[in-house]
Amino acid sequence: MLRLLKNIRGDKAIWAVVALLAVFSFLPVYSASSNLVYVVGNGTTTGHLIKHALLLFLGFGIIYGVHRIPFHFFKGLSLIAMPIVLVLLAFTLAQGDTIAGANASRWIRIPFVGITFQTSNLAAVVLMIYVARYLTKIKDKNVTFKESILPLWLPVFLVILLILPANFSTAAILFSMVLLLCFLGKYPLQYMLGMLGVGMIGLALFVLTAKAVPDLFPNRVDTWMSRIESFWDPADTEADYQIEKAKIAIASGGLVGKGAGKSIQKNFLPQSSSDFIYAIVVEEYGLVGGFVLMFFYLFLLFRIVVVANGNATIFGKLLVLGVGLPIVFQALINMAVAVELFPVTGQTLPLISSGGTSSWMTCLAIGIILSASNKDMESERKAMDIDESNPLQVLSGQL
Repeated sequence: MLRLLKNIRGDKAIWAVVALLAVFSFLPVYSASSNLVYVVGNGTTTGHLIKHALLLFLGFGIIYGVHRIPFHFFKGLSLIAMPIVLVLLAFTLAQGDTIAGANASRWIRIPFVGITFQTSNLAAVVLMIYVARYLTKIKDKNVTFKESILPLWLPVFLVILLILPANFSTAAILFSMVLLLCFLGKYPLQYMLGMLGVGMIGLALFVLTAKAVPDLFPNRVDTWMSRIESFWDPADTEADYQIEKAKIAIASGGLVGKGAGKSIQKNFLPQSSSDFIYAIVVEEYGLVGGFVLMFFYLFLLFRIVVVANGNATIFGKLLVLGVGLPIVFQALINMAVAVELFPVTGQTLPLISSGGTSSWMTCLAIGIILSASNKDMESERKAMDIDESNPLQVLSGQL
């Protein structure tokens, strides 16, 4: 263990905040898992706690392994991973059955081990790295819109289109993050506005097609519409029921909360250990706990910006922002849903909510950020004189 700690590199503040979030997550997950046990009838509270611990242990293994990889390797790896991700997304969407009552076109089951894997989370990380790579490539070039369609926007829209039918919120967030990264990478604004218009038209066509052929994507568009309608005009819907229970939990928490494990609404609030875990946190730890948790995510955002600003390469800067900003953005959306500032999205609270794929992909992104924050690796890269425009050098790390 001491040897592992000595080999830890990168931004120590990010390591600290990630570790604190992970350790704290055991309390609300253990408390909220009673809903799964006594209401849903799934497993035991100790079993869910052990499962959460194993998932986080594997997640920190991912962080440790990835943060030891020189960040410039991810430029070449994104080229290899992109077609693999597209195949996985297509396979996932083609399933069309259900797992535990949920739309299985979000998950694939890993053979032999029986673990389900949400491919859209992996696709999001790979796509952001890919976009960062492209923006680095065209830096200081007068790129035309036509020149960027195939290398940039075709992969972006393929990924979005394969995620959209089963998970609108993830597709919308991912597209927003791509546009934000393009803006930060100084991609021409008029081209971005044009692609935003194309995206809106594409979404409208998808909705009209789904309405015209209901059996094509059963219940998906209706679910989106009901969530949006219940947000603007509350009615007796499942989404409204979730929000009402979340608001009751938050209101009953008061300033300092009821105490660890003493939540009442966890017994009535669906997804209390995942999508709505922030409401349980506030109920048990009050506004103080809720604001402290929000502070940690904002502090993580601050350190992400610091690491990006401190990196010597354009790719390093865009890479850190590309994989880091979605983590904080997702956390803020999850909190906003709990207090009814956003419609229900189904987004988990990074590093706090129970769930494997989301936690692992968050850990993958954090590992990449820590790799980019490692000054020793940057010195090694310069010493090896690696030409980042040469994919063979980027992948091999040597001439």
